[in-house]
Amino acid sequence: MESFARGLPKAELHVHIEGTLEPEMVFDLARRNRMELRYDSIEALRAAYEFTDLQSFLDVYYEAAGVLFDTEDFHDMTWAYLRRAAADGVARAEVFFDPQTHTERGVPFATVVEGIGSALDRAELELGMSTGLILCFLRHLPAEKAMETLQQAEPHLDRLLGVGLDSSEVGFPPELFVDAFGRARSLGLRVVAHAGEEGPPEYVWQALDLLGAERIEHGVRSMEDPALVERLARDRVPLTVCPLSNVRLKVVDRAEDHPLRKMLEAGLNVSINSDDPAYFGGYIGDAYLETARALDLSEGQLATVARNSLEACFVSDAERAALTARLDDYLGARPAGAEGE
Repeated sequence: MESFARGLPKAELHVHIEGTLEPEMVFDLARRNRMELRYDSIEALRAAYEFTDLQSFLDVYYEAAGVLFDTEDFHDMTWAYLRRAAADGVARAEVFFDPQTHTERGVPFATVVEGIGSALDRAELELGMSTGLILCFLRHLPAEKAMETLQQAEPHLDRLLGVGLDSSEVGFPPELFVDAFGRARSLGLRVVAHAGEEGPPEYVWQALDLLGAERIEHGVRSMEDPALVERLARDRVPLTVCPLSNVRLKVVDRAEDHPLRKMLEAGLNVSINSDDPAYFGGYIGDAYLETARALDLSEGQLATVARNSLEACFVSDAERAALTARLDDYLGARPAGAEGE
């Protein structure tokens, strides 16, 4: 199962690039940039990665991201993630970044996008990986800040695939960001949004109906609303689920309690993703494997998850067909009937 899960050609559609900063790299970048950390060792920082909820994680996440200053920093962080992803079978990575985390402390928008983008270009050439970059607005900041960030992004639209909405969910409903997302759609950007992680199913409805979201990030609480489940299944709305994150942030108590299997059985387009892998105990291969073990998923169900991820990519029909062909070739090398197990 481990080699099968890691080898499956798949897409990673929900990964925050700042959330891939391993403690070792945090310390390396702090030294490079002559910055003092409040943790006296890598072990002390890693010990802080014990969270009680989303906000307790975000507090550490934003502090660690403060070590990023120049294009080399953003490139090195992104490249380290992409190499791990390639080893886990990722054929397509649509990566989130939080420009406001950096511009609010004086780092130019161009520095962020050029550093990340150079690593994505490198992955296309050296790893044969298809990539895309999605700008996320921080929902705990005022909505007008999102519009300002979008204005900063306009000279770099050739680098951007879409926009999303992340950070603290409860108390910051999607309806606050209608104007920014309307503007993003007018610029030709694709639209995703975090909803239904800690927030209620109503936030998923708002993301779909008010923001025009084409994918829902997380969406696990959608299962509380039968009418919403029916709509998501009917419209094949992708849900980029992050089981390891959901356990670490107490969205569910145990991996065995995660609704992903029930979501699959309900006919939802569910994929497995790593979210913030440096903080949540594993990259995408780990997430596939640990979820399969906790929920007793078969190889066939994991193959369906991988196929869902490729269906949900923001790519041309031709590229999707090529990505799906890679998955079919991989499964074709398995014993007859394996995908249906």
